[in-house]
Amino acid sequence: MSDIAASPPVFGQLVGQQHAVDVLTRAASAAADIVERTGPGTSMTHAWLFVGPPGSGRSTAARAFAQALQCPHGGCGTCTACHTVKVGTHADVHVVTPEGLSISVREMREIVRVSAFQPSGGRWQIVIIEDADRLTEGASNALLKAIEEPSPHTVFLLCAPTTHPDDVSVTVRSRCRVVSLRTPPVDAVAQVLRSRDGIDAEMALWAARAAQGHIGRAKRLATDEVARSRRQTVLSLPLRLTSMAGCLQAAEQLVESAEAEAKAISESLDEPEREALSQSLGAGGTGKGAGTAGRGMAGQLKELERRQKTRATRVQRDALDRALVDLTGFYRDVLLIQVGSQVELSHADHREQASEVAELVSQDWILRALDAIVATRQTLEENVKPRVALAALMTSLRLPAR
Repeated sequence: MSDIAASPPVFGQLVGQQHAVDVLTRAASAAADIVERTGPGTSMTHAWLFVGPPGSGRSTAARAFAQALQCPHGGCGTCTACHTVKVGTHADVHVVTPEGLSISVREMREIVRVSAFQPSGGRWQIVIIEDADRLTEGASNALLKAIEEPSPHTVFLLCAPTTHPDDVSVTVRSRCRVVSLRTPPVDAVAQVLRSRDGIDAEMALWAARAAQGHIGRAKRLATDEVARSRRQTVLSLPLRLTSMAGCLQAAEQLVESAEAEAKAISESLDEPEREALSQSLGAGGTGKGAGTAGRGMAGQLKELERRQKTRATRVQRDALDRALVDLTGFYRDVLLIQVGSQVELSHADHREQASEVAELVSQDWILRALDAIVATRQTLEENVKPRVALAALMTSLRLPAR
């Protein structure tokens, strides 16, 4: 089934991933044969691990595979099953998306419990765990028990950056079939932006290059002036890091920008969620039982506020991580310019700035800078205070005196 035309329509969402599409197409076809012969059974691979760099489409691949498994036509993209999986309303497809810094054991135990139920209307019970690398040790152990002895009708789809033990435990990895994804080619991303989102060809190509193959980021850059402005701010920082004061100001600017982004997202989501919860609990009611609803509301509102605060923290860390990815690309460009490589630059529109930095630093300096950025991304994931982590990083990136 290597012919692209033979692939179910739902896999058209995956960009530049034909090998993965072939694997998933064959698996969906085999699963359909199992259902037709005997109903969902043990011949199906019940745990899958989608790995690839950010923007490669791990979650998209998992959702498309879930559509193909639930669809009576193998992934037509138009039936009720395909539509409800895509929009997140299918009763037998459960998506675990960490709003906080990690996925707790309590969350995982609940999702494992639900996954053991018989499918209510679909062909399988499917659990999609986005960012499986954020599973706590307890959550990972709870998941392991489920995939070691899976229900015959349950399929787990995990998404993580790599198969490294730091991302997915060795025991969980050993019980999964791995589907590897790659960074999509720039031209393929630009084509998607043009055909799917109606974006101008020139802007689509620029955004695809600027996003370094990350499809979601490319769309944001192409459609959101604020996102383009934030990127511009980040890429202007390296030449400003000439003094201790400049380094500290740069760190503060990055943190304040991330905080502003988190605040904007929180303001758009928090109040509607609070209002919806209040209404579901009978707020403002005057009939029988209204007093009981009011007494139970405080605890649930407190839990909602806790989740919202955790989400805001996650959004802020993600914004900072995007900034650090952009900086990584910038210093990579500096190194490419120094060695005279003909490889395309990550930020070709900032070649002049990268060339200026290239004249000031050595190759060893650049490699140390790249290592420092990688280390800072890791410390942010470990819940180090952003201002502390960014101040240390900016200081380490201070340019040598001219």
